[in-house]
Amino acid sequence: MLLLGLDTATPAVTVALHDGCQPLAQLVTVDAHRHAELLAPAIAKVIADAGAERGDLTGVAVGVGPGPYTGLRVGVVTARVLGAALDIPVYGVCSLDVLAADVEGDGGFAVATDARRREVYWARYDETGRWSGPHVGPPADVPGRDLPVAGEGPLLYPELFPNGRWPTYPAAATLCRVVVAALAGDGPSAGGSSAGAGAGPEPAVVRPVLLPPEPLYLRRPDAREPGPPKRVSR
Repeated sequence: MLLLGLDTATPAVTVALHDGCQPLAQLVTVDAHRHAELLAPAIAKVIADAGAERGDLTGVAVGVGPGPYTGLRVGVVTARVLGAALDIPVYGVCSLDVLAADVEGDGGFAVATDARRREVYWARYDETGRWSGPHVGPPADVPGRDLPVAGEGPLLYPELFPNGRWPTYPAAATLCRVVVAALAGDGPSAGGSSAGAGAGPEPAVVRPVLLPPEPLYLRRPDAREPGPPKRVSR
């Protein structure tokens, strides 16, 4: 197996290559305005750093959001194009679930990421996985804000999310790990699409559901098709 993982649902452009046992290479660049410019070179570098070639890939894993329209679209479209060009499967995972898979500790928690317009994308989790969300709305409307909250939300709204937790952005290496686990039958799977033990606490959630590589926008994009012109005279 040689699985390429990528996520552009947040300001982080994150790419990794995984051999089914461990990540071989990974790269993270945080820049909210250059997803399209950064993603292709990051993919090329990660593949080269692992001593592989694009034709060696056996699958692509992509974070499908929710996330802002433009950045999210860059990652999902790139993953689908690679899958179609190489005739390999493309597996989608909710980007909030990728963040949740790295949260350490026991008990319930939430994940909140920047949705712009002074809103957040959020979901709630417990030891069984995600049980509410993904949703989008004002941060003050997120229930259980006193719980541990991972994602960019606590950095943007520290007064509303006082119990912030790592990680801030989804990691492509984690995305690959949870897809490998789901394909191996270690977690639930809702299909896909063709087009380590160590010291310290274990991650609380490691069972994201595999999804088709379709973006989770949750709302309409900021740019909209203009309506008919208005009359300015009687």
